[in-house]
Amino acid sequence: YVCSTWGNNHFKTFDGDIYQFPGLCEYNFVSDCREAYKEFSVHIQRALNSNGHPEIQYILMKIKDIMVYLKPNLVVVDGRIVKTPYYTSGVLIESNEIYTKIYAKLGMVLMWNQQDALMVELDNKFNNHTCGLCGDYNGIQIYNEFIKGGAYNSITYGNMQKISKPNSKCEDPDETQALPSCNEHRDECQRLLTSPAFADCRLRLNLEMYIQACMQDKCACNGKDDSFCLCSTISEYSRQCSHAGGRPGEWRTQSFC
Repeated sequence: YVCSTWGNNHFKTFDGDIYQFPGLCEYNFVSDCREAYKEFSVHIQRALNSNGHPEIQYILMKIKDIMVYLKPNLVVVDGRIVKTPYYTSGVLIESNEIYTKIYAKLGMVLMWNQQDALMVELDNKFNNHTCGLCGDYNGIQIYNEFIKGGAYNSITYGNMQKISKPNSKCEDPDETQALPSCNEHRDECQRLLTSPAFADCRLRLNLEMYIQACMQDKCACNGKDDSFCLCSTISEYSRQCSHAGGRPGEWRTQSFC
């Protein structure tokens, strides 16, 4: 029931596919895509921070007729800055220094760490009704997202989710440039993700997906000793484990993340 994005442009769809998409435009993250009345939509825009790492700059949500605009430490509802906790017709918004959380009575929870990681949990009444970077939520991996009428890659798929805004200048990532595959660093990533702290997570999540994401992060960082390269995927693994009812132990140390 969970779709998420984190770290170095990783996405995990409701159906469990993990892919990378490095776009810096505004995109449909997940929306109700039924023709008649759309109950909600969530748009996101990333930008590179001063270290050159992608972070979510803002999130724009529409829930029924309420517009919510989120930036780090800022919540705007229907054009007015509000103090949290804030409640309005079926929508509760909470935030602290670390997380912003939104609970919508229609069957949705959104959680953002005000940096790189966003998670949306959706009631299964929306099965088969969603579109966007999170996919169609039909319980079948790969099928409708990446193979509709011929296989296409995650960059093509991501570019299709762009929200066109008449006056914004924003380049689509090049679809012919496949993201480099990466076969190094498996041992290190596997060691980190199977450490005793994550013993309770092993059976709850698809470990291999997170190992692959961790390997891609390490390759992208080209051996720079950069905590972003390792910590973002391990943090995501820890968050998803908790979300699935697991109890990750203390994995952060003074010297690591």
